[in-house]
Amino acid sequence: MPDTLESAGPVRRRRSDAQRNIDAIIGAARIVLGDRPDASMEDIAAAAGVTRQTVYAHFPSRDGLILALIDAAGAETLAVIDAARLDTAPPAEALAQFLDMCWQLLDRFPLLLDPAMIRIPRPSGPDPHDAATAMLERLIQRGQRTGDFDRALNADWLAGAIVGLIHTAAGQVAAGRLTTNAVATMLLESTLRLCGATAPDRTQR
Repeated sequence: MPDTLESAGPVRRRRSDAQRNIDAIIGAARIVLGDRPDASMEDIAAAAGVTRQTVYAHFPSRDGLILALIDAAGAETLAVIDAARLDTAPPAEALAQFLDMCWQLLDRFPLLLDPAMIRIPRPSGPDPHDAATAMLERLIQRGQRTGDFDRALNADWLAGAIVGLIHTAAGQVAAGRLTTNAVATMLLESTLRLCGATAPDRTQR
């Protein structure tokens, strides 16, 4: 039965309050877990300015909260990539921009640098990161059609290989073996070599 005029206001306020709490919890988890991957739900609640009970009301488990944070990172990445309109840039430059956005994501969500976090089993359903991989595959296909990228390997294979390289690069940074800047440079060069392309001239940007 639809809300009456008397009940609609309080219901909307409760929903709005709940969404504010969810946003605050995810925002706090992004920062707290990025600094301390072993932080507790109590630590996250304190940083979010809510009670421990409120956190558990929205996220029944720590793993569930981490998955929600990873999904938020994926959704944010899709929005940024979509807004960048990579389909209008030369393929090599578009690929470089894609990698830049991946590193910006890792800077904003350092939790993703922790291999233990991203290996948490997720329930069945769409993974927002799959959509980002599909965007990358379409970018590679466009470059192959225009002759900017080598056609010797399938675009889906190349997209998967590039995603694997991104994970490897993140692992190197997380382990303290290489700096983010050094890894970003090597990742771009390796990715372009995989696709049979040369580095774009970015001095005019």
